[in-house]
Amino acid sequence: MQLDRLSSFPVTAFDADGALALGPYREHLRHQIDAGPAAIFACCGTGEFFSLTLDEYSAAVRAAVEEAAGALPVFAGTGYGTAVAKQYAAAAREAGADGLLVLPPYLVKPSQQGLLDHFRGLAATAGLPLIAYQRDNAIFTADGAAELARIPGVVGFKDGLGDLDLLQRIMAVAPGLTYFNGLPTAEVTARSYAAIGVRAYSSAVHCFAPEIAHAYEAGLDELLPEFYLPLVKLRDQGAGYAVSLVKAAVRRRWTDVGSVRSPLTDPLPDHLEHLDQILERGLSLVRKVAAV
Repeated sequence: MQLDRLSSFPVTAFDADGALALGPYREHLRHQIDAGPAAIFACCGTGEFFSLTLDEYSAAVRAAVEEAAGALPVFAGTGYGTAVAKQYAAAAREAGADGLLVLPPYLVKPSQQGLLDHFRGLAATAGLPLIAYQRDNAIFTADGAAELARIPGVVGFKDGLGDLDLLQRIMAVAPGLTYFNGLPTAEVTARSYAAIGVRAYSSAVHCFAPEIAHAYEAGLDELLPEFYLPLVKLRDQGAGYAVSLVKAAVRRRWTDVGSVRSPLTDPLPDHLEHLDQILERGLSLVRKVAAV
């Protein structure tokens, strides 16, 4: 896979009653696709995969595939236990997705053997390339990752742990995988990951400010202290803000994609005001550089 730069992880749109809103979702997707990411990752963490029914998921993935129209690959999230993950994987394949991001299994902390069995089970039936997402309760050892890389159909490894020592040991024994930086607000650690050869990363900022995301990727390092670090500080002030703050920013700047679904909650009003200030600071910096 030629995914050696930032990818978009769009939010999923809901209406005022909390139902899936495909019109605003498609509008949001068009904003994302037109901005030129390496790929679209639909219905993943930022897209509230954990709150989507199977029918909603199928419709959202299909919409992403239709809007991308072959211009860039579309990956869909899948998760929970193996049996349920297979159902979502089958729905993604039927909707036309190009691959799957395998989110950590629900709640339990599996052994290395259990994780590998999970991927073997998915690979045997999914019919799509699989990207493993290492974080929380799905952590691979170097030996486990070496076994993972030998499973036919496993093509990528997204790291949301941030242990670069472990990641380098994994890369040494599984060099054939495509690696991603999957930490929240990945731009903050993008330079560190790039130093060990991992240049691809997920960008939640791309959802609401693609010009900022691409300017930073292109080398506008002033955005780190002026935009990204203040954004991370704000993100850490609320539970679930890694999703709800991003969705609020999309709603305020581009498209009414609705609120997050419970158990997530929308950001507090004073946090939204601060978000506006941070966003304007980042946009001003991008405009200033573009005018030179």
